[in-house]
Amino acid sequence: MIEYIKHKKKILALIIDPNKNKNEVVFFTPKNFTQQVGIINYKRNKIIKPHTHNKFLRKIYKTAEVLIVQKGKIRVDFYKSKNNYLFSKIVSKGKIIILNQGSHGFKFISNSSLIEVKQGPYKIESDKVRFNSIDEKKIKIIK
Repeated sequence: MIEYIKHKKKILALIIDPNKNKNEVVFFTPKNFTQQVGIINYKRNKIIKPHTHNKFLRKIYKTAEVLIVQKGKIRVDFYKSKNNYLFSKIVSKGKIIILNQGSHGFKFISNSSLIEVKQGPYKIESDKVRFNSIDEKKIKIIK
């Protein structure tokens, strides 16, 4: 199951429940996303031939993040841009969220453990700009 989190025509994020997929190989992300995320379910003794990936130059203009919630529950706050809050979404254990566009912040609803995957090399001084969170009284959680 894939839930598209959109603002206007832009896909801000995808929330995936990988347990809902029983197909062998499914990629959840559109082909134009800078992170390609899929799930693989093969039966015992399946063989994938050895392979290598070709070297070629890719242009990536913004870091995309993939978060796998291993434990707990988080609130993801979506922003159109700095200080322009849109809405929030709850993401719980077992779900995967792919953050594609816009800005975002997090609140940990319970003790949580996440795995994060993003492009590198990552340079904190030039890759990210922090800004103040939305007032907690103004949070709008969408279902």
